[in-house]
Amino acid sequence: QVQLVESGGGLVQAGGSLRLSCAASVRTFTNYVMAWFRQAPGKEREFVATITWNGRNTYYADSVKGRFTISRDNAKNTAYLQMNSLRPEGTAVYYCAADPKSDYEGDYDYWGQGTRVTVSS
Repeated sequence: QVQLVESGGGLVQAGGSLRLSCAASVRTFTNYVMAWFRQAPGKEREFVATITWNGRNTYYADSVKGRFTISRDNAKNTAYLQMNSLRPEGTAVYYCAADPKSDYEGDYDYWGQGTRVTVSS
């Protein structure tokens, strides 16, 4: 029903920036709350950021607040994660996720396959 494909990952130096994209194959993109999660090697998946259907509200994990920005372009069915001031601890697979706004519980129903981000020191 919903397919999410992340892109934009890669190798970046500490202090550098990277912009991730999440392309959603879905009939009505605005029906979904979008979010980004990440999972570092050997660690649990953690919440990074989320954005409401119209982009009015955004929420961030404390660890990325002030450095990352989540956004969405509903005309392109795409969500983004702008990552600035990257740190080595940010090395992880980053996942895009979607949850229907009509039944939003924070338990995201749809996930992408992830894009790898490596931050070198």
